[in-house]
Amino acid sequence: MGAAILLPKESEPMEETTPKQKLHLVMGGRVTDPRTMEFQDPESVHVVGVYSNYDAAEEAWRGQAQRTVDDAEMKYVIVHLHKLLTPDE
Repeated sequence: MGAAILLPKESEPMEETTPKQKLHLVMGGRVTDPRTMEFQDPESVHVVGVYSNYDAAEEAWRGQAQRTVDDAEMKYVIVHLHKLLTPDE
């Protein structure tokens, strides 16, 4: 005899078992004014990488930001790609 499989009722939505992927982009470059995010040359923005969690992105950001701490015109940021990809959530 086979094992029984219990399926959800049609009115019950299936529960998601895996968390949604949250991508983070770390990038930076020389800005026109340290108080803004306007890059002097957008084509030369340094893309550090894309990370699957905030902690890894923050570690990469911190490393780049600390390397350029003495240059006020250099700025690195973490962009929450998952918020751009699914803005309704």
